[in-house]
Amino acid sequence: MSINIGIYVYDDVEVLDFAGPYEVFTTASRMHMRNSLDDRTLFNVFTIGRTTSPIKARAGLKVDPDYSISDHPVMDCLIVPGGVVTAELEKPDVIYWI
Repeated sequence: MSINIGIYVYDDVEVLDFAGPYEVFTTASRMHMRNSLDDRTLFNVFTIGRTTSPIKARAGLKVDPDYSISDHPVMDCLIVPGGVVTAELEKPDVIYWI
């Protein structure tokens, strides 16, 4: 059974803070597939936004979230990366969801 890892992305999220964990977990899955007789994915990694509308990470990188906070797979782990969080702290639906 895969472990579901959700990464919350939002405007002004630090690129390295969400892309780094994404890379770590997806690389671990690739290495597991390569070195194991088990053909199941170790980690299922996906991004979640407040909506599925594109967000602009720091320095303007456009990111299209895979899912929204109201429609995503069940998660085993949620990563909330750093960045400029001021606007996110003022969104009651996001705070409640987290």
